[in-house]
Amino acid sequence: MSKAQFAQRRDGRVAALQYLYAWSLNPPADLPTDLRTFFEDLEKPREFYAFGEELIHGVIEHAAEIDGKIRALAQNWEFERIAKIDLAILRLALFEMLHRKDIPPIVSINEAIDLSKQFSNADAKRFINGILDRVKDQLGRDARKATPE
Repeated sequence: MSKAQFAQRRDGRVAALQYLYAWSLNPPADLPTDLRTFFEDLEKPREFYAFGEELIHGVIEHAAEIDGKIRALAQNWEFERIAKIDLAILRLALFEMLHRKDIPPIVSINEAIDLSKQFSNADAKRFINGILDRVKDQLGRDARKATPE
């Protein structure tokens, strides 16, 4: 992957995180219209954020499964008390790890940690890493390799 592609994916993840954070606070009645408005407000054309939009749709489609996994692994934490930004980061990374075999799990974990450093507090990094590391161990595949679909 080129530096430009890597940067575009990073920007896509940031856009997805921003949308999913807002979605967790106030889910829209009309997702297509809400997404169109969201992407119109970003500085680059919507096509630039195609990867991020795929992540948004995937997280929303699999939200119940992903949230169930978080509930099971967030030991000593009530789900409702997890900071919304941390929840959005976890949802994003778990979707990638569980449903995007083209992305090595270690990449999803590293990206989630970077997002937590940028958007959350210092303690969140350990919490997020702990949950994602347990998911990685349960996947039954090489965490450093993408697998063909």
